[in-house]
Amino acid sequence: MHSQSLGAVLLAVTVWISALAAPAAAQDQSPAAVTEAATETATETGTEAAPAEAAERVLSVGGAITEIVYALGQGDRLVARDTTSSFPPEAAALPDVGYMRSLSPEGVLSVGPDLILLDEGAGPPDTLDVLRSASVPLVIVPDAPTRAGILEKVRVIGAALGVEAEAAALSAQIGSEFDRAAARVAQIAAPERARVLFILSTQGGRILAAGRNTSAAAIIALAGGLNAVDAFEGYKPLTDEAVAAAAPDWILMMDRGGGHDTALDDLVAMPALAPTNAARNRAVIRMNGLYLLGFGPRTAQAIVDLNAAIYGE
Repeated sequence: MHSQSLGAVLLAVTVWISALAAPAAAQDQSPAAVTEAATETATETGTEAAPAEAAERVLSVGGAITEIVYALGQGDRLVARDTTSSFPPEAAALPDVGYMRSLSPEGVLSVGPDLILLDEGAGPPDTLDVLRSASVPLVIVPDAPTRAGILEKVRVIGAALGVEAEAAALSAQIGSEFDRAAARVAQIAAPERARVLFILSTQGGRILAAGRNTSAAAIIALAGGLNAVDAFEGYKPLTDEAVAAAAPDWILMMDRGGGHDTALDDLVAMPALAPTNAARNRAVIRMNGLYLLGFGPRTAQAIVDLNAAIYGE
């Protein structure tokens, strides 16, 4: 596959891969600054900010961020969202300012936000510079694919919106759900743990798979599986030999819908996959990308669902 084609695939499919996000500039406004009195500076320009309670035109950039805003009961404060924000269903009715990594300042400012919640991978940097110069309060939300990372997202967003009590309650709920999921996973003995190959794309007949330090690797481990690829970090194409060495028991993919998924018969017949146990057993799991890899309020249930798909109820 040509390098340009591979680049296009990566751009298209990383809509749900927030764990690959590069950290945003450290100088962006902290959530605490937003909740302070109006005399405190909100951006690098020194413009004064309104208290968070006054922010009624909030733009959410990041699928998990939008989910958390709704889970906190603050969905009515949203004025727009980005393309990755596909849940809950009512979010689809909001104006879409574009893909989180290729935002335009004109698109963002056109919705008139008085507060922007940004995933730490949002960009490009030039757009963020323009937004800072426009004196729009920005809150960069961290995005670690862990239980602690999700709870930190909730805390940061709750502080930014001035709803700390609601955030504490949501964090407690998420923590309890994670405890139940962990108890289920703990029943899987180490020798019984299945090898799971996460495939991001099969375009051009090449297997683009998840290695270490990815959101896919994180969710597989949380569900009690073993990531079948550990020779590299990130998402990279695999040779036929590398697929054979991965020896997957299961293949995990995002369910994109709309006829965009590789048909099961075509997938298991691919020369690289056909000799594997996963292909021979037609052991393929497809899950919604944001649900599986978003690391938001629904992640504990996604862990349970993935565990059940691999090991049974």
